[in-house]
Amino acid sequence: MDYDLKQRELDQRYLRMAAIWAENSYCQRRQVGALIVKEKMIISDGYNGTPSGFENVCEDENGLTKPYVLHAEANAITKIARSGNNSDGATLYVTDSPCIECAKLIIQAGIRRVVYARQYRLTDGIELMRRAGIELVLMEG
Repeated sequence: MDYDLKQRELDQRYLRMAAIWAENSYCQRRQVGALIVKEKMIISDGYNGTPSGFENVCEDENGLTKPYVLHAEANAITKIARSGNNSDGATLYVTDSPCIECAKLIIQAGIRRVVYARQYRLTDGIELMRRAGIELVLMEG
């Protein structure tokens, strides 16, 4: 089997898993899931939500996301800090394109590849990662 085809199938599988992981989120506006994979091993996962110990309510009474809600990528990256793993050279699979804040974390974490399923309206995160030489793969549908 062609390597590119095999890699594409793997990417699609991990993206589906990230989408399933997003279902753990209590957020109403948008549920986002992320997996960090290194050497074909899932080394971390995350979904958007409030910090540990906070109530599982992401939106305020006006339906706006609370400012302290963590993004899926941030949750997955910070989880690595509490484990024996590191994300150097890893691939991040995430249901939505990363924002600028998450892009900074992705760059600093040494993640070399980001595969995502939906393009967010703001593209500054994508542009920053592109500038940093991170391979970006949009796999819609």
